[in-house]
Parts: sequence; C-alpha cells; structure tokens
Amino acid sequence: MTGTLINTATILLGGTIGLFFGARLPQRARETVVAGLGLFTAAIGIQMFFKSEHAIPVLLSLLIGGLLGEWWRIESRLEHLGAWLEARFTPSDDDGSLFVKGFLTASLLFCVGPMTILGSIQDGLTGDYSLLAIKAVLDGFAALAFASTLGVGVLFSVLVVLTYQGGISLAAAQMQSVMTPEMMNALTAAGGVVLLGLAISSLLEIKPIRSGNLLPALLIAPILVLLFK
Repeated sequence: MTGTLINTATILLGGTIGLFFGARLPQRARETVVAGLGLFTAAIGIQMFFKSEHAIPVLLSLLIGGLLGEWWRIESRLEHLGAWLEARFTPSDDDGSLFVKGFLTASLLFCVGPMTILGSIQDGLTGDYSLLAIKAVLDGFAALAFASTLGVGVLFSVLVVLTYQGGISLAAAQMQSVMTPEMMNALTAAGGVVLLGLAISSLLEIKPIRSGNLLPALLIAPILVLLFK
C-alpha cells in the first residue's frame, strides 16, 4: 500500500498546485519532464527484465499473453470503457458536470493502464513500490494539468485510486505464500518488458504499442517457470 499512498499524495499535491498555479507552467516544461520520466521508465523496465535467469519462460509468457490480450482485446476494451463512462457522465459544461468530468477523467487516467496493475502487483508481492513512485510523479503532473482546467473534482479521484490500486496490492499480498523467488523474478521480468513498451509508446511516443494486451503475461510467466522447473 506504500506506493498507493505516495500516489494519492502526489495527486493531491499536483491537483492543488494546478488549481492555483497550473496555467503558469509552460507546455514545453511539461513535455520535457514527461520525456525524462519516459527514459527513466524504460531504464527501469530493462533493469527489471534482467532480474530473471529464465528468459525462455518470460519470452513464451509474452507471446502467449500477447495473443490472449489481442484475442480478448484488453486495451481496446479499456479504451471503450473510458469513452463510454466519459460520454455517460459528462453531458454538459455546467459546474456540476465539470466536477464530475474532472473526477471521472482523472480517475480513468490514474487507474486504467499497465503501470497501475503492474506497480500494484509488485508493491503487494514484494513491497517494491518503485513503479508506483514513477507513476505517482506522472499522475502528479497530470493532476496539475487537469485541475487547472477541470477544477477540484480531479482531487477527489484519489478515492478511486486508493480503492482500486490498494485493492490490487492487498490481493497480490495474499499470493506471497505460493510464489517462489523464481516465479516472482519471472513476473518482474515480464512486467519489465511491458513497462518498456509503455515507455516507448505512451511516454516517449516513439511507436504505438498496445502494452495493455501484454498484461496476461504477468500471470503466465510464473506458471511457466513452475512448469519448467
């Protein structure tokens, strides 16, 4: 839960700054900071991959997980869910709907994505909250930008972040008794590749990659290590 608490703190901080001073932060400064975070995220992903000594199970998990993710259309379904919720709850531009739009938009951005799931699992399983700390910085800047235009509703998205991310971390913590170090390393390595894809596509915008469709690899990698062993 440590990573989730850090995440909520940065959202509150960024959102508060955005309410009062957000319009004064140049767009170029935001883009440069996000690019720096993208490079750092890519480096973390590579480092995570090298934690596993079993490259073949990790590769197979990414291939099988990618096929399953494309079959289930995970990323597409998440995007459609976000679009449906936004259309459902933001019918006009009055003050009430603006609050809801800020709350909903921020909640979706902060909770839907590979880094949210991967970071929460890693935090719950190993206590390593480094991924959620990176996400926290990103979310803090996003909260600053959103709050400057959508208002105080953005700050209330921390309630969803606490429930969603915290719930995943608590559920992952219950799996510690059945996860061996080799299985955890394989999960971490697969997650590192997903994280690298996320950095390349979303943060650095080098090449579009449907990183969300690789998420099943996080479940498959530990199972393959167990079978290979």
